[in-house]
Amino acid sequence: MFKRLCNIPLTLFCVSILTFLLIRLVPVEPAEVMLRMAHTAPTEESLDAMRTRLGTDQPLIIQYVTWIRGVIQLDFGTSFVSKQAVATDLFAKLPATALLACVSFLLTVLISIPLGVMNVLTKSRLLKIVGQFFALCCVSVPVFWLGFLFIYVGSLKWGLFPSHGMGTWQHLFLPALTLAIPTIGLFSQLIQQTIVELQQTSFMHYARVRGVKNRTLIKYYAQHLLLRLLPLLVVTFGSLIGGAIVVEQVFSWPGLGRYLIESVINRDYPVIQAYVMMIACCYCVLTLLGDIAQQALDPCLRLKEVSR
Repeated sequence: MFKRLCNIPLTLFCVSILTFLLIRLVPVEPAEVMLRMAHTAPTEESLDAMRTRLGTDQPLIIQYVTWIRGVIQLDFGTSFVSKQAVATDLFAKLPATALLACVSFLLTVLISIPLGVMNVLTKSRLLKIVGQFFALCCVSVPVFWLGFLFIYVGSLKWGLFPSHGMGTWQHLFLPALTLAIPTIGLFSQLIQQTIVELQQTSFMHYARVRGVKNRTLIKYYAQHLLLRLLPLLVVTFGSLIGGAIVVEQVFSWPGLGRYLIESVINRDYPVIQAYVMMIACCYCVLTLLGDIAQQALDPCLRLKEVSR
């Protein structure tokens, strides 16, 4: 665990370098975008003046050192577009994305667990085929296409839910369900595979021969599933926050994902860099918390950690 904790700064350092360099490979530079947004002709003189104003005229190494020094001090710079502190803009839009991710996570747990258990334990061949086909479709269907389908059916055809914006729970339902469906398919398949593996173990066969009650077997199933799914559940919450980009754009949800797309279009380097670093930190922390929780629940893992 200590080694994993020490690896977090190295991981974030590598992410910062890759993010800083990759976004600068885009052909159109921020100075040109800013001038076009201001309806100014991008001449050489105006471009040089805008580069000086944005600080992009400095060598890359100086730009990186200046930026990473600010990040260490929790200063992510100033947005090229809004002229406000990037941290202020990000934290203003974070609650909307967090709400969307939390509801999607709740839907994932409430739907995937019964679906995965049903696909294994049901005696109806028809239900098993339908459940497995549904899980496969959840994983395979593109999120953006699913979002447009829900808008067409739920908003335009039936008029049950708003097609865009944020407000009531009706605004939240469709984007949350769209974001949750791919994860539902993944989790239900993992639950199904885990239960099948448990059923094939020798100690489960022995327990049935000894006449162990179904209640005890179900309790053991639940404990083993929790140990197997807990790290994935924790990381999945982070992936829902980072993966909300397409869903927020489709449903015009005013969160971090939509803000990132606007920043990419405008070549707003400070916002893009801060967003990627925030998501990377989120993944690192959640992964560490998942490992800690798994070791706390599984004595075997604690013994392995101590033996190292």
